[in-house]
Amino acid sequence: MASSTAAAFSALSPPPVGAERPVPQGRLLFRASRAGSRPLRINSSRHQGLSPAPRAAKAVEAAKADPLNVMIAGAPASGKGTQCELIKAKYGLVHISAGDLLRAEIATGTDNGKQAKEFMEKGKLVPDEIVVNMVKGRLLQPDAQEKGWLLDGYPRSYSQAMALETLGIRPDIFILLDVPDELLVERVVGRRLDPETGKIYHLKYSPPENEEIASRLTQRFDDTEEKVKLRLQTHYQNIESLVSIYEDVIVKVKGDTTVEDVFGEIDKLLTSSLDKKTEMVAS
Repeated sequence: MASSTAAAFSALSPPPVGAERPVPQGRLLFRASRAGSRPLRINSSRHQGLSPAPRAAKAVEAAKADPLNVMIAGAPASGKGTQCELIKAKYGLVHISAGDLLRAEIATGTDNGKQAKEFMEKGKLVPDEIVVNMVKGRLLQPDAQEKGWLLDGYPRSYSQAMALETLGIRPDIFILLDVPDELLVERVVGRRLDPETGKIYHLKYSPPENEEIASRLTQRFDDTEEKVKLRLQTHYQNIESLVSIYEDVIVKVKGDTTVEDVFGEIDKLLTSSLDKKTEMVAS
């Protein structure tokens, strides 16, 4: 990947804060909603003079107006990108990556993009305020409001998460992909890029089709064991800083099985979360 991409991602990673807190595994904890947030309720037909059919119709309408909002995080090579595609395909959520937003706004020359570019050219981190404004603007667009959103790899720090909380932006569920370090290192170190086609290979799991392709494959400068271990350390520190904010919606999913099995677990969690939202607005 180009150095500009690496710079963009590094710009999104402010110094980690926070202490380690336990993360629930394999199940989702639902607690009382925070102050100021109330589920939408529909009055019973005896109070409004409605027949059961209109009441049910209103409940369905309310449920449809309250789409699923998801955050997902995972270490480098955890399979997060693949799972995001599967989630988007099944649930129709709008996939939002802060890194993609940053690059797009820089490319199109928006005010936020120009400000971010100035910091990046000086080798500085892009301030949280700029990135949060980008994310907020995207989440408020009609498609995300109507279909729900899948926020990929963001927030990455306590300050970013608190900025979103202040804006009232909070997920129904936070999925954390959990893969053993040794497997993550193996996945990263074995990755190769075909510079002619842009296709990603893996020397063990997805080798090139022939010797001609194999001879031209390149390796990303940061896909080394030493550098991936540093990236993993940063990832774990970032996650630790988020647990206290999202402890009631965060759930850890084992990511060291097949793609299908990982998505099967995620699918169950999202379906359960969506069902609970529907029950709340229909009750």
